[in-house]
Amino acid sequence: MSDTELKSGSNLEKLLAKGEFVFTGELGPPKSADVELVKKKAEFLKGAVDAVNITDNQTAIVRMSSIAAGLIALQCGLEPVIQITCRDRNRLAMQADVLGAYALGLKNILCLSGDHQCFGNHPTAKNVYDIDSMQLISMLKQMRDDKKFACGDDIRQGKKGPVVEPKIFIGAAANPFGGPIAYRPIRLAKKVAAGADFIQTQCIYDMDRFKKWMQEVVKKGLHEKTAILAGITPLKSVRMAEYMRDNVAGMTVPDHLIERMKNAENPSEEGEKIAIEQVQEMKEIEGVKGVHFMAIEAEKTVKDFAKKAGLLPRPEV
Repeated sequence: MSDTELKSGSNLEKLLAKGEFVFTGELGPPKSADVELVKKKAEFLKGAVDAVNITDNQTAIVRMSSIAAGLIALQCGLEPVIQITCRDRNRLAMQADVLGAYALGLKNILCLSGDHQCFGNHPTAKNVYDIDSMQLISMLKQMRDDKKFACGDDIRQGKKGPVVEPKIFIGAAANPFGGPIAYRPIRLAKKVAAGADFIQTQCIYDMDRFKKWMQEVVKKGLHEKTAILAGITPLKSVRMAEYMRDNVAGMTVPDHLIERMKNAENPSEEGEKIAIEQVQEMKEIEGVKGVHFMAIEAEKTVKDFAKKAGLLPRPEV
């Protein structure tokens, strides 16, 4: 695919177009205006990932904006994937942020509903949810491909001004394990139809169920219409494994993994070993185009993990 055929020209899009098995990470902005912390995290991730998600007030806790942190990461040599949640903005603010992000050189955007505010540090805050994540995907696709705002106006300054649309690579999230299970591939198909260019999944522990989900995805031909990146989060302890199994909605952690963690001399090392094994399995599953690594505020571990998993050096375009 030539550069003129690309939707955004982002590094992530180019690597996927080349057929590379991509490796994306995550950078959590600080709960302050600490620029140096963003730079420090960026240094940990530089050279280890093809792109890095900049989370948007994750867990409904106030943090530096994803666009601001994304620009700092970009200046540090990383390619950001900016997250936008529907919880905090109406469609005017979302479209303004998309224009602003693109103007700053941020070309990848991940569309999310957002964690409910009751889980965060402002539980009485009023949410917005003017549109949902499916509509957000569709709106961004309309802005890019039809060069129009959600209201139908052309994206330009005045009737005689040039049309300058945001050329963005649109992402969405998917949970292969949420109920009802039979509906999950159907919901994915709706996001693909809305315009999702790539998908990042919930973190995966139940490989058997994930493989069954992928079989349905392939059967529907969705793997040819979007790039699926499988979510990986290493287990750090037995307690974490049991918590994920018992308290996180739409999450399944098989008993054999719980037992493996219990029997390990060093549970943290065992959890990392399990994650590395998963990466190798993901490479063999039809339709999986890469992995999305969620270190959960442990960015300093990503490069070492990538090395152990045989993911370094990262390919260049």
